[in-house]
Amino acid sequence: MKKILMVLLSSLLLFLGGCSFLNDAQDTLTYINEATDYLTAANEFANDVPALAQQAVQDLQAAEDLQALLQDMQQQMESFNNLQAPQIAADLHGQIVEQNNILNNAIETYLTSLKEGLLDPAILENTELVQTVQDITSIIEQIQTLGE
Repeated sequence: MKKILMVLLSSLLLFLGGCSFLNDAQDTLTYINEATDYLTAANEFANDVPALAQQAVQDLQAAEDLQALLQDMQQQMESFNNLQAPQIAADLHGQIVEQNNILNNAIETYLTSLKEGLLDPAILENTELVQTVQDITSIIEQIQTLGE
């Protein structure tokens, strides 16, 4: 369905390149694609962090991998937060930015523990990391419905 919509919109863009409506539609589709990519990254992050954090308690290489993963997620959050959301998705984008701030705080807790060499697997259970990613996922799923 998404591919068909993209082909139709691309065809319309060729015929009516200067139309503001088409520009808005293209901006919305671009944003939806960016949000979908971010959703994929956030889900992979949420799936990878728990096991890697458990390994990082005993394994220095896993701790380094965890640190890299956490820092990469922070960069992805910052990039997503800086996206210009189309007006139709502005409220949802704001909600994701709020959740990203919560997630960033949880990531900072992990990074601080890693730097101090005190990574405790219980930190995983006490943070809102996984729940926050689930909240972000829910919001992005709402954004994806805008493209249907």
